[in-house]
Amino acid sequence: MILDLLEKRYGANPWNWHTTLQPFQVMISTILSQRTKDSNTDKAAGQLFAKYRMPEQIAHAPVRILEKLIRPSGFYRVKARRIKEVSRIILEDYGGKVPESIDELVRIPGVGRKTAGCVLVYGYGIADSIPTDTHVHRISNRIGLVKTKTPGKTEQALMKAAPRTYWMKINRLLVVHGQNICRPVGPKCPVCPVNKYCDYYKNVYLKMKRGWLA
Repeated sequence: MILDLLEKRYGANPWNWHTTLQPFQVMISTILSQRTKDSNTDKAAGQLFAKYRMPEQIAHAPVRILEKLIRPSGFYRVKARRIKEVSRIILEDYGGKVPESIDELVRIPGVGRKTAGCVLVYGYGIADSIPTDTHVHRISNRIGLVKTKTPGKTEQALMKAAPRTYWMKINRLLVVHGQNICRPVGPKCPVCPVNKYCDYYKNVYLKMKRGWLA
């Protein structure tokens, strides 16, 4: 019911910056997205892919040039070396083609389950996982879809709780919901399309409004 309502509100395919990219670009962009905002990722990825789009190009690019291109993403020195190494591995170990298996993807240093899930879902259209970052973890627990402590546990719980037909959509639906309504601070609970099913709305927001919580 909750996912149905979110899909009704935002559409079956709410916009997500991953969706216009090829598998390799999804991988690199997701690495750049770590610990920064989507707007910063957009700028960094746009600058990078305007000059280098293929594994061999990034693998052979000077680190200082990569640092300059991806600077808006933050932690650019660490990320520049990471994307260069990932590109080298894709080029040398996989012939330039990003693997289509989550088990194979997570063997690559710097590629965790979230990045691997994004590659499968947004790069290949494969629903073998649910990309789960801190935002998906926060919102799904706030609403009450799951009761978990870490993004990894959240992914596993969501895969059990949600129909497989939604696995491709959950990340986008929850991210866009978090951007528009279910914000980390000051969520817009009164206009939320799923508030009557939401644990936070019933157990925190309404009680605060009535003065039951200090």
